[in-house]
Amino acid sequence: MDPKKTAPTAASYRFYSNTACEYFPCHKTAHPERFNCLFCFCPLYFMDDCGGKYVLMENGQKDCKGCQLPHSPGGYDHVLAKLRRCFRQPCRLVFRQVSGK
Repeated sequence: MDPKKTAPTAASYRFYSNTACEYFPCHKTAHPERFNCLFCFCPLYFMDDCGGKYVLMENGQKDCKGCQLPHSPGGYDHVLAKLRRCFRQPCRLVFRQVSGK
């Protein structure tokens, strides 16, 4: 069975949709029924090579509005694969200081 094609109810640990959230969906999507809220805050945020679509803002922070990777049907597998690699061989994390104020 391909986990990326598994119905959300068949693998409930892979998919969670919080339609009651005031921010749902927090990213624009044509398919809100497939929007996965499991990784509400992306565990890959501090990785430069996260694999997601982000823009580096002037203050040095990542703007991930255009990224659907952790919320997509294959997002669970992508996030876990990246984390497993970091657990086996430590990956480089980037903690940026907010400029200004």
